[in-house]
Amino acid sequence: MRTMFRVWLAMLAMVCAFSATSSRAAELPTIRVGVLQFGTVSWELEAMQRAGLDTRAGIRLQVVPLALKDAANVAMLGSAVDVIVNDWIWVARQRAEGRDFTFVPYSLAVGGIMVRPDAGITGFADLRGKRLGIAGGPLDKSWLLLRAYARRTVGEDAATWLKPDFVAPPLLNELMFKGELPAGLNFWHYAARLQAAGMVPLLSMEEILATLDVKAELPLVGWVFREQWAASNPALIRGFLQASAETKRLLRESDEAWLALRASMKVDDDATFVALREGYRAGIPAATMGEAEAVARKVFDILAAEGGAALVGNARTLATGTFWTERADR
Repeated sequence: MRTMFRVWLAMLAMVCAFSATSSRAAELPTIRVGVLQFGTVSWELEAMQRAGLDTRAGIRLQVVPLALKDAANVAMLGSAVDVIVNDWIWVARQRAEGRDFTFVPYSLAVGGIMVRPDAGITGFADLRGKRLGIAGGPLDKSWLLLRAYARRTVGEDAATWLKPDFVAPPLLNELMFKGELPAGLNFWHYAARLQAAGMVPLLSMEEILATLDVKAELPLVGWVFREQWAASNPALIRGFLQASAETKRLLRESDEAWLALRASMKVDDDATFVALREGYRAGIPAATMGEAEAVARKVFDILAAEGGAALVGNARTLATGTFWTERADR
């Protein structure tokens, strides 16, 4: 009887502790983060919540799943979410149109060109006359940088001597697996899946940027939010960025934390799982905000020259405030 009473007391203590924790989380200020439902950003946010790093930072994370990248932009423009992930080119264009969006680096991870091992392609020039699958559309940043790279190395615009085929990222991978595309320029996590399946890296974005005299760390995507909202909610945005940094540290150092994410990553084999894990880790930014902004200014000029107004809109330079000035010294 006494033993049963002790068990009952222990269970009661656990229930009370859980209730107190749940009550505290419910009382915390909420930040709404819009993410693609099956995107890699969702892995970080899942890890954040699993480890309780959001509540530890004094916030409650509300993940708002979105079906498409355009839906994220619409949600942000309509203030249906507080934060999304996008690139600083989009932010610069929005600022040139009078909106106060700002950017904090999230990841360096970008894709590269992968080729089928039976395609007979061993160098960039071997792509002449061949189809190259490109994730996204003609204004995809990686494609524009590749065109600039081609001008520098081959002396011609790549769009004139290879056959660009713009397709959705999952379809690009599927076409390569079927042998219908000999090569593809895809986002990093799709490229990681290709490599794990036996496709061969031909040209990385790091190599492309180095040829364009960009040899420092370049974060292309980051957390995007409104400057005025951040000024009105300083503890909320700082808490979120702190939780994001702590989550990155956890995922960089702990293999066990990744095991809990495996189901969400939708991988069928260990090789793909490891490739995605290591790709994420390699993309964790280390540069200061000021250093990242200086590199982005240089790359903005390259992208603007290739993509023109269709890409950057009214922006002529990287607008002041594109990178969040609150963190310019970090």
